[in-house]
Amino acid sequence: MINFSEMINIILVEDITDYRQALKVLFNNTTGFRCLADYASAEDCLDDTAFTNADVAIVDLQLPGVNGIELIKTLIQKKPGLLCMICTAYEEDENIFNALQVGAHGYILKSTSPAQILEAVIEIYNGGSPMSSQVARKVVQSFRKQQQQSQPPAYTLTHREEEVLDCLSKGLLYKEIAFSMSISIETVRRHCFNIYGKLHVSNRTEALNKYFGK
Repeated sequence: MINFSEMINIILVEDITDYRQALKVLFNNTTGFRCLADYASAEDCLDDTAFTNADVAIVDLQLPGVNGIELIKTLIQKKPGLLCMICTAYEEDENIFNALQVGAHGYILKSTSPAQILEAVIEIYNGGSPMSSQVARKVVQSFRKQQQQSQPPAYTLTHREEEVLDCLSKGLLYKEIAFSMSISIETVRRHCFNIYGKLHVSNRTEALNKYFGK
């Protein structure tokens, strides 16, 4: 039995009952995860205090009443350390950047498999910024459009680090990068640590932004 303090404590805000309950069951039946509370609306979430004890908030984009982006903005104001991740069926560019702008740490689609959802929660908890591959591609495409107007600065990344960064831009998880490059997950983490240090950033989104866009 894992102690409460060792668990990743999660709240869910999702108006589709079946999907919300499926996520709740997934977390509560997986060692190391605990769903503290689940809500069908932003208002129900804000009327409760469970978010003050949560590590991660998984929020749908399209909610009745207050939408997911506004909810994340409010939750982060009330608890700055809360890690928020959008989980939605929508992958429009405007939604992605609005969510990241208000402080979302990750953006995954509902088509993401249960195993990948667990991986995404672990990644966000460990300081990463998980994104579904479709979302990551849109982010990179947007950054690269900005390059057309200006010459990006030179960064002293090694060839291997550039390969890892390219994998990150595709939305791959650490274990997927490790498999595709035939290296260990620990080696992937070390490369990411070096990349973030060289670019003077703290997570995947900032690294992609700085290397490909600014």
